[in-house]
Amino acid sequence: MPEVHFAGPEGRLEGRYHPNPSEGAPIALVLHPHPQFGGTMNNKVVYNLYYALHELGFSVLRFNFRGVGRSQGEFDSGIGELSDAASALDYLQELNPNARQCWVAGFSFGAWISMQLLMRRPEISGFVSVSPPANMYDFSFLAPCPSSGLIINGDGDRVAPPDDIVKLVAKLKAQKGIHITHDIVEKANHFYDKGMEEMIGTVTEYVHTRMSAIDGGDAGR
Repeated sequence: MPEVHFAGPEGRLEGRYHPNPSEGAPIALVLHPHPQFGGTMNNKVVYNLYYALHELGFSVLRFNFRGVGRSQGEFDSGIGELSDAASALDYLQELNPNARQCWVAGFSFGAWISMQLLMRRPEISGFVSVSPPANMYDFSFLAPCPSSGLIINGDGDRVAPPDDIVKLVAKLKAQKGIHITHDIVEKANHFYDKGMEEMIGTVTEYVHTRMSAIDGGDAGR
């Protein structure tokens, strides 16, 4: 798992990159939770997503937002972090110019940033949003949401309450041309102290199915 450093808007960003040697392998960017509450690229949810996507055949990058670990800069309330994510995706694409698919995944604060990135980068073909904090952040920018994807959360989450996520999903499902899959992991809290294996299993099954659908020309499935 090679350590990498690449240029961000406010200096060098630290990451981990796991390539897939297959020609045209898909790429995925995984974004970590809130930097001011201990979120790093080594968060266990991020770590497990990263390896699950690599096992599915992706070349995967995770990185520390500005001011975290050895990434330069200071926390910027999401504005700068979105720019960091865009730089990370640029870097990943430079390494994989022939990638046949591009995905983004995020956990908590990282889910919010990933969905904003989704709106700005039409090449993103799918997303995984784990425990998006719909009670803390405005997701109304997803109008319309440009891609189908998976939203997953725990029914015992007190940080990002399930009722708020259900309301978000309902709004997205009302949009035409995309399909939002929503799964709730029983007895899981925000950090998946229980239910991690089930969550990752659901993500793996969903992404595998969607990848096949996109490769087969049914991108909206």
